[in-house]
Amino acid sequence: MSQTDSFIDEVTEEVRRDRLFLLLKRYGWIAILAILLLVGGAAWNEWRKAQDRAAAEALGDSMLNALQLEDEAARTQALSAIQAPNPAARAMVDLLAAAEVAETDPEAASNRLIALADNTQAAPIYRQIATLKAASLPGTSLSAEDRRSRLDGLALGSGLTRLLAEEQLAYLDVEAGDPEAAIGRMQQIVADAGATAGLRRRASQVIVALGGELPGATGDAQTQ
Repeated sequence: MSQTDSFIDEVTEEVRRDRLFLLLKRYGWIAILAILLLVGGAAWNEWRKAQDRAAAEALGDSMLNALQLEDEAARTQALSAIQAPNPAARAMVDLLAAAEVAETDPEAASNRLIALADNTQAAPIYRQIATLKAASLPGTSLSAEDRRSRLDGLALGSGLTRLLAEEQLAYLDVEAGDPEAAIGRMQQIVADAGATAGLRRRASQVIVALGGELPGATGDAQTQ
């Protein structure tokens, strides 16, 4: 390499360093800001997780302390006084409070459950549970038509909630004096692959009590 080429390379390298220095001087604050944002964001996430964890622990302690009270009225009052941090926590507290008075004051339990079922801010699973519980409570002012209307909406869904709604609808059929409709619903539950063992057992018992035949029983009898 000639001295001229070496001199040109040195000049070129120097120019590059000068340009880099100018770029860092002009835009270096952006890189520093980006680093600060990354570090700050990570710290914020950790702080938020710690806050959420502390809130969940406080909520759990409050519910446990309320449930450990010996008097039912005191338990219900303590549960109602809990300040839930979010709709999911509020739904859990409402379900527990309703369960506390379900036997002694089914009307109050039903009102609380219906309020939760109609709360659009609550997650669907909590609203579905509230609907099922409210529809199954005896001794409330909730009419058979209202219960059937609410349960029909669940029966159109999927999963175990649909089958539990069908079970409650079958009981309403019995109350309405239509055992055949109840038997048909229960037979569908027994034959459904998604039914749990307990649900299938209850449905089978109702079918037998109403004088119906279990799915497959006719075929088995003919085979014998």
